[in-house]
Amino acid sequence: MTLGKVEQYLRNEIKKHGTICLPLIDSENSTDAAAIARKVEEKGASAILVGGSSAIDQLELAKVVAEIKSKIKIPVILFPGNVTGVSPKADAILFSSLLNSEDPYFITGAQALGAIAVKKYGIEPLPTAYIIVGEGTAAWFVGRARGIPFHKPNLAVMYSLAAQYMGMRFVYLEAGSGASQNVPVEMVAAVRKQYEGTLIVGGGIRSPETAGQIAKAGADIIVIGTMIEKDGDWQEKFSSIVKAIRAR
Repeated sequence: MTLGKVEQYLRNEIKKHGTICLPLIDSENSTDAAAIARKVEEKGASAILVGGSSAIDQLELAKVVAEIKSKIKIPVILFPGNVTGVSPKADAILFSSLLNSEDPYFITGAQALGAIAVKKYGIEPLPTAYIIVGEGTAAWFVGRARGIPFHKPNLAVMYSLAAQYMGMRFVYLEAGSGASQNVPVEMVAAVRKQYEGTLIVGGGIRSPETAGQIAKAGADIIVIGTMIEKDGDWQEKFSSIVKAIRAR
């Protein structure tokens, strides 16, 4: 199997740093996405995720991706919540299946609808199992997920192994944007013990201490989103998070 350019780059970054950080920029909530992207690149981000579970304005998304690409050198990776999250100019896309959704649309339907566009735009697909942990967030609501209870790590292991056996090289454990609780460290460790691919963890991670614990538990990639949107001192916190996860 020949890996795509972005996937190989991410593997190299993980090998180099141990755990890497990907900031998530919501194309509909960020007032100056290009400036934010430039700042996080300077502070150690390995790539930029653009999208979100409720992003529906494709024209705005395309504009944001193009602006970000003009300002940074690291890859721009789409993080779609639906087919509207597919946009030209991006380097890659988390081509995700929401494995614990109750709606087949979010498991294979949206993926089939978006696949032609991914091919047409020449975007590198990163085969990803998207697994929602907990309830009450936009990702949980929009994706109609049966959220994995925070105290049931074995259920996350089951879904992650299923993803591996179906050939998905990425697993994304997602507590959701603005989640009151992050994915538990014990759950991350349990999945890491069994899953052999690239493990992404996001949602509710707001401190260097939490990020460091999740990195130590075995996460390859940590996603930071809401903190960048809402915290006034997010730049200092982001720098501290990057240092904490690399120190593991």
